[in-house]
Amino acid sequence: MSSATFDPGAYKRTTTDQWQAAAEPWHRHGPTLEAWLGPATEVMLDLAGVGPGARVLDVAAGAGGQTIAAARRAGPDGRVLATDISSNILAFAERSAREAGLANVETRVVDGERLDVPAGTFDAVISRVGFIYFPDQHAAFVGMRRALRPGGRLAGIVYSTPEANRFFSIPVAIIRRRAQLPPPAPGQPGPFSLGAPGVIDAAFAEAGFTEVEVRRVEAPLRLPSTAEFVRFARESFGALHQMLAGLGDAEREEAWSEIEAELSRYETAAGFDGPCELLVAAGQAPG
Repeated sequence: MSSATFDPGAYKRTTTDQWQAAAEPWHRHGPTLEAWLGPATEVMLDLAGVGPGARVLDVAAGAGGQTIAAARRAGPDGRVLATDISSNILAFAERSAREAGLANVETRVVDGERLDVPAGTFDAVISRVGFIYFPDQHAAFVGMRRALRPGGRLAGIVYSTPEANRFFSIPVAIIRRRAQLPPPAPGQPGPFSLGAPGVIDAAFAEAGFTEVEVRRVEAPLRLPSTAEFVRFARESFGALHQMLAGLGDAEREEAWSEIEAELSRYETAAGFDGPCELLVAAGQAPG
């Protein structure tokens, strides 16, 4: 999509549909996700100041791995509201909380760009790889600031640069070439839209956050084989499916075959070890 034809409403509808469809495999791959994203999640919760009694808003919560982690930290005197644009994936978050015996978790279908929550009521807002899906990131960040009490903390995880995330940037480049898609224009949502140096720092500051800091976390994605990674990506990575939408079935299969061949360079005797670097950004609401 070029900047001239990008339709934020259509993009969000497509994204919602994709997460509705990917909800079950994303939940099913929960152990892989937590092994991969768990360390960065702990950094995020530390920077958000999530502790006993905290009131936490989880934006773009997905299947709720970080929701569960936050709820355990908040304890019985705290609460976590997990929000997402997909009702299907939130159902898995709710089920996971129930199975974990956590009574301090609530789920609600909410658009992260239009946070329909009471202002000034949360101690922390968190989001794990969710900011990249917002066409209007500024509106989303302003809404998160509004949801926080004075002095409350926002913290979120995003990918850094394509060069540091070959596990994802190689598939994106292959599909973009095969589907003849132009590169995204500045400001459009995408996996690396907040990853360049200084970008997410500036976005937080422009939304009114202070004491902004960003930490880099190495987060290699490890699976038994490249083929297992491709299966995981095919089932769970909605962004890739959106890019593949214009290709026929045979062309899609050819793209996945090329992706597996290119990524095989990261397979060793121990399995697939996909390079990934995450940024954990945090800021404080003024007050």
